[in-house]
Amino acid sequence: MDFSNARFEKAYGTFEQLPASGMPEIVFSGRSNVGKSSLINKIFGRKNLARVSSVPGKTVTINFYDVDSDAKIVDLPGYGYAKVAKSEKIRWAQMMERYFNSGRNIKLAVQLVDMRRPATEDDLMMMDFLKNAGIDYIVVMTKSDKLNRGEYKQRLEKSREELNFVNAENIIPFSSQTGENVDKIKAVIQSRLEAK
Repeated sequence: MDFSNARFEKAYGTFEQLPASGMPEIVFSGRSNVGKSSLINKIFGRKNLARVSSVPGKTVTINFYDVDSDAKIVDLPGYGYAKVAKSEKIRWAQMMERYFNSGRNIKLAVQLVDMRRPATEDDLMMMDFLKNAGIDYIVVMTKSDKLNRGEYKQRLEKSREELNFVNAENIIPFSSQTGENVDKIKAVIQSRLEAK
């Protein structure tokens, strides 16, 4: 798959608007402000493919991107932002549940967690949901460049303890500033797309 050949396709605000699933899908999930847009932009080598929002909780749509007419990248709305109305949180939860349970060809979920702190309750619930739904996922630890060498080593070790239900190889530190492990993440995505 040519990662440089990606384009924004469409944003959908309700489950009913989603097109039928015809291609393999790679899903990006994480709390608001964890750096999903920055990761997507880095993977596909584009500055503004996914728009980086200055207001957490602003992305309330499921955004679809077409990659090389081989796969869809699905950017889910961020969760866990305290100032979002309860009705909006309920709408989000219902949309996610229906999306994941609609028999789509989901090859991999890329679950983002801020490396600087332990996974939140919402993060753990999302991973539990993915596991129970039988969806293969990796955990990308974002903002690794914000830690000094000692903190980095300590947080990586602690993350592997805290997320001991995830294979250590599938916990990947990442920085949108330095590009740390972007090639590794791309290789994982490629391998899942190639798997039968």
